[in-house]
Amino acid sequence: MTELELELVDGWVERELAEEFPELGLLHTRLDVRPKSSPPAVRQRLRLLADRYTGGKVVHMRQDPVPWAYRVFSRQVGIDPDRELTPVEGVALRRLKDGGLHSENLVDDALTIAIAETGVPVIALDAEQVDLELGLRLARAGETCGTRPLSDRQLVVADSERPVAVVLGDVGTDAGVTPDTRRMVLCALGVKGVPRISLEEALWSAAETLYTDASA
Repeated sequence: MTELELELVDGWVERELAEEFPELGLLHTRLDVRPKSSPPAVRQRLRLLADRYTGGKVVHMRQDPVPWAYRVFSRQVGIDPDRELTPVEGVALRRLKDGGLHSENLVDDALTIAIAETGVPVIALDAEQVDLELGLRLARAGETCGTRPLSDRQLVVADSERPVAVVLGDVGTDAGVTPDTRRMVLCALGVKGVPRISLEEALWSAAETLYTDASA
């Protein structure tokens, strides 16, 4: 694999949100990569990662600094993290229920690995379905995210025209990666208590997985 270079871009944050959550941020990067099935090296990496997710680790995970920071933020924006799990807790629960972290496809596997290794929520968007003016704002009355109606003032990732994902939730059906995707944008959410280097690490982890050579 050739040496990977990423341009990390800070997204905008709506003024009201920035004033209430000064450390809130969205870091994103564009990748010229297409979805495909995961090569053996990625499937092996998932198996090794699952082996580290013991029952004891999962039980105590939410007390670790980064998962805890996202739990606190969830409550601050009206999400009950005991009912709507943070992404890293969702990965941990899937590992326990399924008896491992089974490969789905290279995009989902890359996100799983990045989230499990760093605790940072990472999403993937189709770069040709969104513009690069990505940021965080509150939903406006009557807006949708793909086909999903949004609550007034729900926290969303948006481009210059529309919401493209719900923060700590799903990506819009009109913005997510599909088999026809030719370029992607990876986005990492930053909140109080999570250092910027953790966001950078999450994006690098996902990107490196996406660029894994099929022969590896």
